[in-house]
Amino acid sequence: MIKISDQPIDIQACIEAAQSERAGAVNVFIGTVRNHNKSKEVVRLEFETYDVMAVKKMEELAKEAHERWNTEKIVMVHRKGVLAIGDVAVVIAVATPHRVASFEACHWLIDTLKQVVPIWKKEIYENGEEWLEAHA
Repeated sequence: MIKISDQPIDIQACIEAAQSERAGAVNVFIGTVRNHNKSKEVVRLEFETYDVMAVKKMEELAKEAHERWNTEKIVMVHRKGVLAIGDVAVVIAVATPHRVASFEACHWLIDTLKQVVPIWKKEIYENGEEWLEAHA
């Protein structure tokens, strides 16, 4: 399951979609909206995406992760639109035969997603807003 959604992410459905009888590990990353960043109080986030290209890039990342870590299943779901504090913005779940590969693949997927997938994040503050660049 790889998708961009304007609806709340069902974490349990993501975990279930990642399950595999061949996997001894499922690692799950859940990214949530926090109320601060760099000493600024965040009111909400707004995500914009180029959906077709974002899904394509996410599929490419999943393929690369499979080749590097022999994954059984990969789930990546990212929200778009307006998100409140505490909302889930992204879920990545990776199933592999062994735990080390699962941790490594999940870590690589979230870091690389932030760098290459066309998803733009705007932080809204009490007295302004700011588009944020991807994390290196």
